[in-house]
Amino acid sequence: MNYILKDFINHLRVERNLAKNTIESYTIDLERYLVFLKEHQITKPENIQISHLYDYISILNEIPLMASSISRNFSSIRMLHEFMMNEGYVNKDITENIVSPKIPKRLPKILTIAEVEKILFIIDTSKTLGIRDRAMFELLYACGLRISELLRLKIFSIFFDEGIVRIFGKGNKERIIPFGNEAKEWLEKYIKISRPELQEKNIEKAEDFVFLNIRGGTLSRMGVWKIIQKHVQSAGIYKNVSPHTFRHSFATHLLEGGADLRAVQEMLGHSDISTTQIYTHLDRDFLKEIHKTFHPREREEK
Repeated sequence: MNYILKDFINHLRVERNLAKNTIESYTIDLERYLVFLKEHQITKPENIQISHLYDYISILNEIPLMASSISRNFSSIRMLHEFMMNEGYVNKDITENIVSPKIPKRLPKILTIAEVEKILFIIDTSKTLGIRDRAMFELLYACGLRISELLRLKIFSIFFDEGIVRIFGKGNKERIIPFGNEAKEWLEKYIKISRPELQEKNIEKAEDFVFLNIRGGTLSRMGVWKIIQKHVQSAGIYKNVSPHTFRHSFATHLLEGGADLRAVQEMLGHSDISTTQIYTHLDRDFLKEIHKTFHPREREEK
């Protein structure tokens, strides 16, 4: 299959004369598709079934990717299968008589990378609450956390030396998520400078929760939502942005950049994405490498 993919990409470049960016997008989509097939022990094109294609698209939808990205993935796969038939790799095109998978009309909206950075940079980090907000947003976007996971996060669950956080998600299932140097820098600054100032106002309620409100207590869902709305409006972004928007943006930006589908699945903590069993526990170092390579907010240490 890898040889066929190379042949197909050459076909797009030489015979179809497609733009470089278009070819790169197709390459990313199809390399991920081949990883999926390999996980199902499929290495020969004639063994691919229509059910495999639908399973794969359902996974992309569950992540979720934007509707336009899912549509492009499906288009890439159809072009590959048509090419394989035309070139004699297979006797028939299994995608020829199937319609595009139905995509829910209301997929979650995401922020672009530029919009995420615009929100982060608009925060006034000369103030105590500004440092808290920057650290909170950096972590949301770096790890794709659910709002409940963010609010329950405790200081002893952050391992700065390893660059990971320990999360207990739905069903109290544990997972380990890497975070990059940007998130690390602002978390350290918040815990060292801002959090002690907030904690002094109400030590009893603060406990060990990482993110505190202005009175020194734990933040609420509504509190985080209001903080987000404040900075989104200040950034001049006219989208309906919630904590979950950062989670969707995290997943989409990693996958659009070419990240391994299983690694993103592991970091999101999805346990029942499909009937397939491709989502096995991954090595922590592998997750960190995927995060470092593909997350937009990653940067090398100075």
